[in-house]
Amino acid sequence: MKLAFITGIGLLVIAALVASCQSDEQVEFNRYYSGGSVLYLAHCQNCHGEKGEGLQALIPPLTDSVFMKQSRASLACYIKNGLKGKIAIAGREFEGEMPAAADLSPIEVAKVLTYVTNSFGNKQGLVNLQQVEANLKNCK
Repeated sequence: MKLAFITGIGLLVIAALVASCQSDEQVEFNRYYSGGSVLYLAHCQNCHGEKGEGLQALIPPLTDSVFMKQSRASLACYIKNGLKGKIAIAGREFEGEMPAAADLSPIEVAKVLTYVTNSFGNKQGLVNLQQVEANLKNCK
């Protein structure tokens, strides 16, 4: 009876350990996401809001998953170089200027994008450094 009990406890411990292990991809995603949340708080939240809701007709929300997915290749350019002019998001037009975050490195841009594209109802996965560097080369 004791042996069965000890074996059962041992199997539960092993199962818990296996379930708690994360893949390398998940660990990398978590690093980018947590770093991005800190950067978002420091650089973006003041305008786009705590929940990515934007500010009425002045600042666009980050909650439109369709826009975020369709604009994925341009988002790094928007962050790094800023954005001027009209933009339509969630059926509404916004016109103004988003200041450039030229002081952010490409890895910081990747972290912010990983956070933003996986928060506020968005679920797009990791945006890594290589993707951001490639996107930044194609900025218009």
